[in-house]
Order: sequence, then structure tokens, then C-alpha cells
Amino acid sequence: MSRVLSTEQAKTAIQQIQAIINGGFTDQISQLDAQGRVLSDPNVWDGPLASQFRGSTWPETKAALDKARTELEQLRGQLNQISTNIFTAGGGN
Repeated sequence: MSRVLSTEQAKTAIQQIQAIINGGFTDQISQLDAQGRVLSDPNVWDGPLASQFRGSTWPETKAALDKARTELEQLRGQLNQISTNIFTAGGGN
């Protein structure tokens, strides 16, 4: 038999993570993406460092940001399910 425990601290942590994600963290990732695209335009910024940024730095960073956004959305969904399960089981106040 596996142990099932849901403390107030756990519920609070779930709510705080959801608030951080919902409170604009994914929007900030989108804003970073927009600015990265601006800097990737050689008509806006050019030169050896700009070329390096366009060729490797930004593509690698954008891939990491996209992955982070996807994982945050998955986390939000999982936390919603966990919260629902806690409250359905009578663990909510």
C-alpha cells in the first residue's frame, strides 16, 4: 500500500508554482523570444558578435526557451490535475 499525504505546505507550494507560471513567466519567455528575433536581424545588429549570436547563441537559447515553455505548460497541467485530485479526495479546505 502506498502512502498518500497532502499537507497544507504541499497545497500552498502547488498554488505558488501555478501563480508563478500563470503570472507571466511564460509571457516573459515570449518577450525574450521576440527580442532575440530582433537581434537576429542583420539589418538591426551586425558584426562578428552579432553573427555568432544569430548563428549559434540565439538558436541554442531559443531551443532551450521553447523547451522550458513546453515543460512549464505540462507542469501547469499536472499541477491542475494534482490539485483536483487533492480536493476531490477531501484534502482541500
